[in-house]
Amino acid sequence: MRTGTKTALLLALFALYYLIPIEFRALWQPDETRYAEISREMLFSGNWLVPHFFDLRYFEKPIAGYWVNNLGQLLFGHTNFGVRAGSIFCTTLSALLIYWLGRQMFASHKVALTGSTIFLTSLLVYGVGTYAVLDPILLLWMVAAMCSYWLVAQAATSPQRLRGYLLLGAACAMGFMTKGFLALAVPVLAIVPWALWQRRFGELLRWGPLTIGVAAVISAPWALAIYHQEGDFWHYFFWVEHIQRFADADAQHKAPFWYYLPVLLAGSLPWLALLPGSLTGAWRQRKQHAGAVYLLSWTLLPLLFFSIAKGKLPTYILPCFAPLALLMAQYAHSGKAQLVKVFKLNGWINLIFGLIALFIIVAVIAPWGVAHHPVYTRDETRQVACAALAFAGWAVMGWLSLKPGNGRWQWAALCPLALALLVGFAIPDRVRDAKQPQSFVRAVAHQLAESRYLLSDNPGIASAMAWELQRSDITFYDAKGELQYGLSYPDAQPRYVDEEAFADWLQVHRRQGRVSLVLMLNAGEKQPDTRLPQPDDVYRQGRLVYYGYNATP
Repeated sequence: MRTGTKTALLLALFALYYLIPIEFRALWQPDETRYAEISREMLFSGNWLVPHFFDLRYFEKPIAGYWVNNLGQLLFGHTNFGVRAGSIFCTTLSALLIYWLGRQMFASHKVALTGSTIFLTSLLVYGVGTYAVLDPILLLWMVAAMCSYWLVAQAATSPQRLRGYLLLGAACAMGFMTKGFLALAVPVLAIVPWALWQRRFGELLRWGPLTIGVAAVISAPWALAIYHQEGDFWHYFFWVEHIQRFADADAQHKAPFWYYLPVLLAGSLPWLALLPGSLTGAWRQRKQHAGAVYLLSWTLLPLLFFSIAKGKLPTYILPCFAPLALLMAQYAHSGKAQLVKVFKLNGWINLIFGLIALFIIVAVIAPWGVAHHPVYTRDETRQVACAALAFAGWAVMGWLSLKPGNGRWQWAALCPLALALLVGFAIPDRVRDAKQPQSFVRAVAHQLAESRYLLSDNPGIASAMAWELQRSDITFYDAKGELQYGLSYPDAQPRYVDEEAFADWLQVHRRQGRVSLVLMLNAGEKQPDTRLPQPDDVYRQGRLVYYGYNATP
């Protein structure tokens, strides 16, 4: 196949995965709606220095990730694609850096291109890379940092080495300003053991202060400016967001040590069969190939670190998939005799995975399935069909990758394609009504827009309201959630009403205009609290309930 044809096919594949379906997927709460609204408020206010959420101080993350998300909405407008553009752009740049690193490390266009393809089509990378969170942005800076140090390792002259350390410092600075001190952990954990192995630790100690200095110089203007404007930012961000989240007994998202093993296995689909051989092969090459050990250190040491930490989320190990993709690609093109069996096993894994998922959808969770509480209702035949087609497509591509022929194993890259194109149309209504509130907000948009006061008991739902209506003046009813810190400031007190005070609050404020209250019921809860004043207007969609109170003289 000609190079031009290959390039055209890859660009078409990229568009089908990362561009075309994105606008047709509703935003998920709380993450996507949160980052959509924070960036919208930054663009509206012109304050790109201090993050605000509903005009409240929001100090959970630094600023650089919001800057990237701001540019997405600035360029692509008030759209779902605009909200996710920052994640997609950063994931794409990461893939290009992986290609560059593959060329430098293995001197092979095939390995580099296959590594980028494996990376972009791995289930965890694709799932997070098209989702509006900060992790794909952090991933870009981590990949850039590791590529910069490899530039150092291969430098033949001092100016080349200087350039590499400068770039390393810049990447660490941007990573720090995206997600804090965590951004420094991955490069340190991966680079230091490798430098010790290669007897380059002395050089690292000599040049390291330059990297730290560059990172400090780049970070300092914003760090000092936000300290000057909001003196409590660094106290909250360091102690609550770092110490408590990862180490304290009450750390957020606590999970056992082995938590990341199933995440790694599932996230490696549709390339799972390449995983064991790529890791063991890199270890066997440790004396012959410094690059393989570098990638292995980059994969395993951060994975171990995040496994030890008490607080865990699947997205934390996203940086491990960049080196893992190159290890898989190098193993796949190594010419080893057992690869024929490995490729066949990979095809069987994808075929069986697709068939099992198809069976579960059609025979278990469909309205006619054997589950006592089916996920889909009888009115959702279209969603069931889309979900079934998505995994049937996965199985078909797995079967095709089993066929003999040069390079047919690479058809595994097409396994998630039907899922990528159809997942937005396969979401069950009960999931949509709890996690994708845009359709609910649009159904009552007229009533909400005409209201003088908007209230909600859930920040995720409130952020969907704020983003859709392009207004941030939402008051919180009964629950504070992640806004507890922002609502603790004296100037934020009017933005919260507890349950007991609501009736009196309503009596006073509805004299100034219409009041709308949006509630999210708990799973299994039939009706909102009956102690609420009787509304003039009610609309319900699944677990979401709208109460409208007309203005009174």
